[in-house]
Amino acid sequence: MKKALITGITGQDGSYLAEFLLKKEYEVHGIVRRTALEDPEQRLRRINHINDRIILHSGSIENYASILDIFDKVKPDECYHLAAQSFVKESFEDAHSTFNININGVLHILSAIKQKHPNCKLYFAGSSEMFGKVQEVPQIENTKFYPRSPYGVSKVTGFDLTRNYRESYNLFACSGIAFNHESPRRGFEFVTRKISSTIAKIKQGKTNILVLGNLDAKRDWGFAGDYVEAMWLMLQQEKPDDFVISTGENHSVKEFIDLAFKHAGIKYELIDLHNLSEKVADKKIEWFKKQKNKAFVVQHPKFYRPAEVHELLGDSSKARKILKWKPKVSFNELVKMMVDNDIKLVNT
Repeated sequence: MKKALITGITGQDGSYLAEFLLKKEYEVHGIVRRTALEDPEQRLRRINHINDRIILHSGSIENYASILDIFDKVKPDECYHLAAQSFVKESFEDAHSTFNININGVLHILSAIKQKHPNCKLYFAGSSEMFGKVQEVPQIENTKFYPRSPYGVSKVTGFDLTRNYRESYNLFACSGIAFNHESPRRGFEFVTRKISSTIAKIKQGKTNILVLGNLDAKRDWGFAGDYVEAMWLMLQQEKPDDFVISTGENHSVKEFIDLAFKHAGIKYELIDLHNLSEKVADKKIEWFKKQKNKAFVVQHPKFYRPAEVHELLGDSSKARKILKWKPKVSFNELVKMMVDNDIKLVNT
């Protein structure tokens, strides 16, 4: 029986990957912080349904000694390094923590594999945010990186470290350059889940306003459950390599909103306040909240990035050809799946 070690197992991708590997009859191990073990109802909510079938280890990717100890105990055949500070907005507000977690984390994992278990195959979770201010459309594996956020910069560094260890020490280390992938398990701070969860609250009369930033930004959105299969396929190849994981089509935030509201059967009015000061915009929002039987989507200056990424579109031809992988869930299906899930959650 193969052993897999997943960092970030409590997250969206980690939970789908754990389910996928269990179906493949893997022995699945995960690294979680001690605080998660002390508050399982909240922090382990995405994996509570499989908790009795996986083995969790208390540790932190920021602590090299704990990572070494876990590799010593588990001796994994495959390691999926998914743990990261992955919220772009937070990376602008706390770049130091983002770099510490995202850069030192991958360095600790690579070093532990090299030192303790060099035959372990590694998947590193790269990101389309590495392309940032895109140099070509669509983006492929050798498109030049131009990150526009501390998060993007940290992921480029992780990508380079992974490639360096692969070439320097002959490790089986791969990077998946995954474009935006969403699901009903997405964190509420991310724009897609913010949209679906707020629409559910609007439908229940608990609010009447959805506050967002740039609605013109375009993203290549896929389903997280599809993307974990590509991660696994990368580690089943004879030679390590890097792959773009994407759907090959992109949609604006506005398109996501329109489809989500339509599916919920709600009409909304768009209010653009992004050219105002945050203070003035906040005051106007208070007025809109008082309007009865109306729903509003408000563009607020506070939710615009200091450096915008306007368009991301991946070309996953290499993954489709070599890995024989392709996404199964369409954009429309994804949006409806998320809206239905959050309406159900609000109703329970």
